[in-house]
Amino acid sequence: MRILVAIDDTDNLQSKTGTGKRAAQLIDFLEQRGWGRAEPITRHQLLVDPAIPYTSHNSAMCFAFDLTPGRLPDLIELAGDFLAAHCDPGSDPGLCVTEIEKLAAPGRLIAFGYRAKEQVLSKAEAYALAEELAIHLSEHGGTGDGVVGSLAGAGLRLSGCDGRLRGKLPFSGRDEVASAGELRRQTGIELVKSLDGQHIIADDAPIRLGETLKGVMLLGQRVLLVYPTENPHDQVQWQTCTKNQLRAY
Repeated sequence: MRILVAIDDTDNLQSKTGTGKRAAQLIDFLEQRGWGRAEPITRHQLLVDPAIPYTSHNSAMCFAFDLTPGRLPDLIELAGDFLAAHCDPGSDPGLCVTEIEKLAAPGRLIAFGYRAKEQVLSKAEAYALAEELAIHLSEHGGTGDGVVGSLAGAGLRLSGCDGRLRGKLPFSGRDEVASAGELRRQTGIELVKSLDGQHIIADDAPIRLGETLKGVMLLGQRVLLVYPTENPHDQVQWQTCTKNQLRAY
């Protein structure tokens, strides 16, 4: 059984443990029980607006999980208890658990996610859609406003074309050079692709590593985006994207 688990609004301004770390801790809890395996966590940027209470960036976290059949009620209970016990004072955590195969209208969930990137949405809207689509949605402290972000995060992950992979890829050293194949083998990235979408980079092509090294979700794949180096005579023709270039994801 493949599911999506999304959480939002688990921290406060003083917290040293953000929502991404909470999602990673939740994965550890689930995998230690032998209930299945998780795919990498994605961070989904939602609308930043004064009308929306958020800690710093208003982003939700989501991961896909291959769950042992029959364990869904246990997972929902454990995840809810985990958020209630571990989220920071003043946070408003929300939990969304979606059975992908049972979604009768996935497009509606995806549309909600993209609306949350541009509009202020309400808890009432989130709960109404979750009920119609038979999606688990629950709040676990504070105002519970995190249910909006968690439902949106699930929709954006389901789209397959939104979100940055949590954490930096395990390469260090600015201006280091590695082949596209080496990057794929050591990071779990499935594809190295040009930022304009016109080129899939061959495994033997050298890539110059820049200020940041993050994958994104595109067409359901974990992708490392690169762009051309400034010097056409450079033996290294591609370099990893900057933070500003990745903001769109």
